Amino acid sequence: MSSSTSSSNEPEPTDGLKAFGAVLKSFRKHAGYTQESLAPEIGYSAHFLASIEQGRRFPPPRFVDRCEASLDAFGTLRVAVVQLSRQRGLASWFRRWAQLEQEAVALCTYECRLIPGLLQTAAYARTLFVNQLPPMGDEQIEAQLEARVGRQRLLTERPNTAFSFILEEHLFLRRMGGHDVTMELIDHVLGLAKRRNIEIQIMPVVRESHAGLDGPIRLLETPENKWFAYAEGQESGQFISDPKVVSMLQMRYARMRAQALSFDDSVSLLERMRGAQ
Repeated sequence: MSSSTSSSNEPEPTDGLKAFGAVLKSFRKHAGYTQESLAPEIGYSAHFLASIEQGRRFPPPRFVDRCEASLDAFGTLRVAVVQLSRQRGLASWFRRWAQLEQEAVALCTYECRLIPGLLQTAAYARTLFVNQLPPMGDEQIEAQLEARVGRQRLLTERPNTAFSFILEEHLFLRRMGGHDVTMELIDHVLGLAKRRNIEIQIMPVVRESHAGLDGPIRLLETPENKWFAYAEGQESGQFISDPKVVSMLQMRYARMRAQALSFDDSVSLLERMRGAQ
């Protein structure tokens, strides 16, 4: 996905995440568990647990709660995770949402400004970062790319999560980054659309009625079947837990799914765009 992407597709450990991982490992060993023996008790794979201990993943809330219960950690892990106030490459207002994404059973995204991060190619993402103002340094750009690649693991590592994307047609017509970047992006999106758990719909440029005129929408369902929403503007973001507001956004998203092209028609449109350019 990026020239800076490692073969493992995992971001480099940060000091905060490594510190949390070390605390978790210490409690695990003190309780007499190996990674393999603790994993089934807390409902996660040994690989997932190892990634947390190595500082390569942000520990989701349910993971922390289950480790607290199994390891009798006296609330230490909950305190430690709160101290992870800086996650490299992720904006502070986005971190809570990013944690919940890792365990979501459903993710719904409508975008009218840019291709969502989960669907971006490295070239497209780099174009966005390079064009940001004020300008970003090379290290900042690489950190952003690492974080984006880390999030994109969701699409391949969570085959039982249902992903729904509604994208405005003009996002592809804009040709952000140029012809070659756009062609690669369309190919990438078409490839993702072949996965059984990913549904992509295109909202056509000409549409007489549109339920999403108030802007982007992100919805998420947790394993406990609770729904949350997230809204983002320029240099700000809002995590939404109010059931009434979430319900309103669900209603708008459902209407847009009916207003957008069907999945098959959306794929056909992207294929025509790919062939015509």
